[in-house]
Amino acid sequence: MAEEAVLGFLEKNEEISDSGQFAADRGIDHQELTNIIKRLSGFRFVDAQDIKRERWVLTVEGKTYAAAGSPEMQVFYSIPPPGISLEELQRKLDPSVFKIGCSQAKKNQWVEMGKQLVTRKVDNVEDKVKDLLNRVQDGETIDPKELDALKRRKLIAPQTWKGYSVRKGPNYAPKRKIFATDLTRDNLLRFEEMPTNNFVESSFWNFDALFQPQQHPARDSHDTFFLQVPSTTKTLPEDYVERVKRVHESGGYGSRGYGYEWKREEANKNLLRTHTTAVSSRMLYLLGQQKKFTPKKYFSIDRVFRNEAVDRTHLAEFHQIEGLVCDRGLSLGDLIGVLNNFFLRLGMSKLKFKPAYNPYTEPSMEIFSYHEGLKKWVEIGNSGMFRPEMLRPMGLPEDVRVIAWGLSLERPTMILYGVDNIRDLFGHKVDLSLIKKNPLCQLGME
Repeated sequence: MAEEAVLGFLEKNEEISDSGQFAADRGIDHQELTNIIKRLSGFRFVDAQDIKRERWVLTVEGKTYAAAGSPEMQVFYSIPPPGISLEELQRKLDPSVFKIGCSQAKKNQWVEMGKQLVTRKVDNVEDKVKDLLNRVQDGETIDPKELDALKRRKLIAPQTWKGYSVRKGPNYAPKRKIFATDLTRDNLLRFEEMPTNNFVESSFWNFDALFQPQQHPARDSHDTFFLQVPSTTKTLPEDYVERVKRVHESGGYGSRGYGYEWKREEANKNLLRTHTTAVSSRMLYLLGQQKKFTPKKYFSIDRVFRNEAVDRTHLAEFHQIEGLVCDRGLSLGDLIGVLNNFFLRLGMSKLKFKPAYNPYTEPSMEIFSYHEGLKKWVEIGNSGMFRPEMLRPMGLPEDVRVIAWGLSLERPTMILYGVDNIRDLFGHKVDLSLIKKNPLCQLGME
């Protein structure tokens, strides 16, 4: 809607002079509009110039007083006409309101702070502070002296509003053709994005739920960043935890398990997630709790953390592309087909699949692509079919299969752009001019 509104308006008009006003007139969220303008500007459909305006906004404290009244007003109206003891007045008010309110009410000559009694000195008062705060909130012009008084009390703060003026660009057209690199609902092929907003994860979801034994080297502090505070998780689904414990210790679903004593304290340890597969395990568990199974396709792109030595092809903090398909009758051939199609769309046709071992997938494959710059095959991801020991305790039906893959974002980018040092792409050593001077890469253009 926002993109059509911008391009349609410019078809008949020379300029959008103010994106804020343009959004307000059409009932469009301004943040959504600015994102569209940035995208159109990147494609050179429009030329955009920055607009900046300074304004005052209420702080959290200011918003509280705008609604409930200033502390001095609250103090005044807490004093009955006969007066009140200081101790009783203090019990009636929030500590911060009492302290600030008494000071301001005394300064305004509203109250008399006696040794035994606090009394009113006037019959009625006007809450100018609340009035000023509401006027600021409504965007009205306020006297500079009054603004300064509110600022000194930390009830308001400056805020820079940013918007754009927009004109037609060299590639302008009334309608933009959608390219393969544009992330839209259509080209996501019904994949749902997984919620990956928690960098901190418990060892249970990161390791144990994936049928990864507690003695596995990846769970050592030399490979994983464990948290000191908070060091452990507080809540886990107890019935599911018991099933995971049982399959680790004695097996099930055609497996003998690992034959060791599974420890809850190890599963409770918090860490910086080592892969977004921890999120996949949560999503599959929720899917297994449904009364009727529904096939699903999930994806995510987000940050993961490994305690690794940093070199030309390794980082301790990087991004992972995660994908899975959960359905009946899936096979390894389906997985290979998905991966070939995915990388071919990125311009990488030289792929190799190498048999590998993962605790939670069988069969498992490492994915390699040839790097012309480094003149060697570079591992770019891992893949496989989730094991029954992982899926059955979640409650998924016996005939359901899950194909999954986890791909580095940085390494395929190195191959595509001929970058020979991963630190040139991500981290504090990145040269921002590299980003600014290079054109937007569009793949799959018609």
